[in-house]
Amino acid sequence: MVRAQLYWYFHNSLSDEKKQMVANVEKQLEEARELLEQMELEVREIPPQSRGMYSSRMRSYAQEMGKLEADFKRSRIAYSDEVRNELLGDDGNSSENQRAHLLDNTERLERSSRRLEAGYQIAVETEQIGQEMLENLSHDREKIQRARERLRETDANLGKSSRVLTGMLRR
Repeated sequence: MVRAQLYWYFHNSLSDEKKQMVANVEKQLEEARELLEQMELEVREIPPQSRGMYSSRMRSYAQEMGKLEADFKRSRIAYSDEVRNELLGDDGNSSENQRAHLLDNTERLERSSRRLEAGYQIAVETEQIGQEMLENLSHDREKIQRARERLRETDANLGKSSRVLTGMLRR
């Protein structure tokens, strides 16, 4: 009886832990997708001469995201197969095999979570770099506009000087 209770407690705590881990990975995947979308919008706003480099990075990030989502989907399918077999009473595998399979799937989920976290960090860093570039471009634009205004003023002053000199020469 005690053995059955321990099995039930161990099984349910692992199941809850798996559910929490799956929910966490799904949340991180969704956040990463949203960040990729935001980054793609930012890349569209970058001037064409430097857009190519960021576009290729975005394609790379999107491919990595696709791989992570596929890995996660495979892990979930393996987990659902395991649950289905357990519900149907398929005792073809020994408990040792089931534990090994469970550990393997848990490791896969953890690796996927780490990859997602690394991808998220890269996305945040890229977003920060993009923000800094936009700020630099804004400052440069302001400088160019001020220089253009000074040039117009100088041109106007040169025109006045030219008229004054021409008037002086005629006298």
